[in-house]
Amino acid sequence: MKQSPLQKPIVASSEPITLIGGADIADETLNMCLRVAPSVVAADGGADRLVVTGIAPLAVIGDMDSLSAQARATHRDVIHAVTEQDTTDFEKCLTRITAPVVLAAGFLGARLDHTLATLATLARLRAHHVVLVSDSEVCILARQGHSRIAVTPQTRVAVMPLGPATVSSAGLVWDMDAHSLAPDGVVSSSNRAQADHVTLDVAGPVLITLERSELPGALDYALGR
Repeated sequence: MKQSPLQKPIVASSEPITLIGGADIADETLNMCLRVAPSVVAADGGADRLVVTGIAPLAVIGDMDSLSAQARATHRDVIHAVTEQDTTDFEKCLTRITAPVVLAAGFLGARLDHTLATLATLARLRAHHVVLVSDSEVCILARQGHSRIAVTPQTRVAVMPLGPATVSSAGLVWDMDAHSLAPDGVVSSSNRAQADHVTLDVAGPVLITLERSELPGALDYALGR
């Protein structure tokens, strides 16, 4: 799987970063991210949301094809235009941010093609440090090999392949034992946790999807805790 090279960082931080995309998110979701990661970067049109909320971003990164005139004027001093069209604004941001974890909100749900492109970017970049946050759920790329994620018992846990993958698990209602998963084959949707953690052995690109309330566990997982 080819990875895009990390570009020269536009934002470098030793603390978590909130990355805002153009899809609608509830104020509650945004505030949940900001409590964990108060430093903000906007992806292109995500900067318009920041105009409304009065949040000053560290940077606005993207090709600027969906940035309003008002947002362009408000954030003009921190705009970093990346004009190439081979990557999405999400990828442009991830390859120009260095941080221990990125909470990415506003990248799911608005358009199916954008959502699929976001998931493809996670898989291609092997971006295990990124937590996707929507109004209903959080998603994170499973680490390769053996890993463990803290969860609330009985919470929904989906284990969704983004390509051919082999998965073993412990702690799910429907555990897997070296199961072969694929987008056009077997998936593990609507599974549930039986205990306060789930262990996984993974080979291949796999997305873990949890309820939004599981953000603390997803963050710890992203940080390798």
